Amino acid sequence: MARWWPILSVLLLCCAAAQSQDKLEGVDVEEVCADRPADEYFRLDTEGDCREVYRCTKSGLKEIQCPSGLAFDVLKQTCDWKAKVTNCDEKEKPRKAKPNLKTDEPICPDGKLSCGDGECLDKELFCNGKPDCKDESDENACSVDEDPNRAPECDPTQCALPDCFCSADGTRIPGGIEPQQVPQMITITFNGAVNVDNIDLYEDIFNGQRQNPNGCSIKGTFFVSHKYTNYSAVQDLHRRGHEISVFSLTHKDDPNYWSGGSYDDWLAEMAGSRLIVERFANITDGSIIGMRAPYLRVGGNKQFEMMADQFFVYDASITASLGRVPIWPYTLYFRMPHKCNGNAHNCPSRSHPVWEMVMNELDRRDDPTFDESLPGCHMVDSCSNVASGEQFARLLRHNFNRHYNSNRAPLGLHFHASWLKSKKEYRDELIKFIEEMLGRNDVFFVTNLQVIQWMQNPTELNSLRDFQEWKEKCDVKGQPYCSLPNACPLTTRELPGETLRLFTCMECPNNYPWILDPTGDGFSV
Repeated sequence: MARWWPILSVLLLCCAAAQSQDKLEGVDVEEVCADRPADEYFRLDTEGDCREVYRCTKSGLKEIQCPSGLAFDVLKQTCDWKAKVTNCDEKEKPRKAKPNLKTDEPICPDGKLSCGDGECLDKELFCNGKPDCKDESDENACSVDEDPNRAPECDPTQCALPDCFCSADGTRIPGGIEPQQVPQMITITFNGAVNVDNIDLYEDIFNGQRQNPNGCSIKGTFFVSHKYTNYSAVQDLHRRGHEISVFSLTHKDDPNYWSGGSYDDWLAEMAGSRLIVERFANITDGSIIGMRAPYLRVGGNKQFEMMADQFFVYDASITASLGRVPIWPYTLYFRMPHKCNGNAHNCPSRSHPVWEMVMNELDRRDDPTFDESLPGCHMVDSCSNVASGEQFARLLRHNFNRHYNSNRAPLGLHFHASWLKSKKEYRDELIKFIEEMLGRNDVFFVTNLQVIQWMQNPTELNSLRDFQEWKEKCDVKGQPYCSLPNACPLTTRELPGETLRLFTCMECPNNYPWILDPTGDGFSV
């Protein structure tokens, strides 16, 4: 059989090519490809098994085929399980009318722009979240690069610390300090509920004995989601100087809910989540000022308008593609200094008084000097090729060196606790890495807020021992607020049939807090 296999493969390929060629006969490529984006995949017909699609190239139509068992979803533009694809009867994703923003001669008077059908409307009405053109084209060209009311490009003469920071390509060091004098900051962040499944891991990593070069214990940032969280444990993390931020109230698993969320959705999810954490973890110092979007599905301008109104200082959901030099966090008064990368590409296009704690992708190659390039990964657990402690150790040290030997932009190590707990060797390697780094005198494990505090007041290494902002909650002694929290068994009309335990040192509420009733005091329909 082995002898015949190559011949059989060639015959199969020839048959497939011949079938494809038959299908393309009589197709007017120019007509099919007119005004079609080069990266759009489409079907030529709706017969067959829904696996093959085409895209337009300079040399004609290029065919791709999903593997057996999958079908092509023209709306999502990706292969998916056949049972999940509901548009096999559609040839292409719906075309949206685009406004006439670039014309040789002006079509409209000053201050107005042309809709796709030639109607002239005020420039401010474009990309404001509601269609004003009759053909709705004013809401169809609103990306970071297209929005007619987009934020201007970075202007260092107009953007000054401590309130504003930008640079043309995002790689400039704040304060113009030489790289050798910049502390290499490392942020360890965790997403999700804090509870009995992971408290021991956090105790292990942040045991109070591991100290930064300024004598303060190392700190982390926790993006807390509501369901299943033990708020007495969150209260104790906060008491010990860690940063508590929010990761949403419902953590709905429909990604489009986040990408296309309204202002009110983001308000209820993030401000509601903050209200719950403040109340049941008894955090009264106004320190919950950061958020991360579930699935890193950034919510565009609506998310950031809500953040500014609700006094959130930073977002930590936007990823930057793996590049030669990593990117420093920046404010969004001016345009993002990198391409809108990641899920659904709904980055904010307007100007917002918010910091972006950008997630630089990690280089996950096993041997960077030899391996061919691979796409980066933003969460450590999304580096799917890391399967052993040894590989994880190499990933940590190689990415540390990428940051340390270039512009010393903060290195973000972002985790779901379940991944670190899935193999004891992962936890051991992370602790070994932390202790090795603390043997240097220029590496600090800090919170996201502490990164911003350093950027607002850039301070050279030799003066950092007295850097006041990093001295607050330096080493915390004492006991947890309560040794035996209330284990409140609660229900809510919003989640019928579920009884959920709320662990808190505070009094039990009447109902389980949820999106319409974040205080748990009850709500009227």
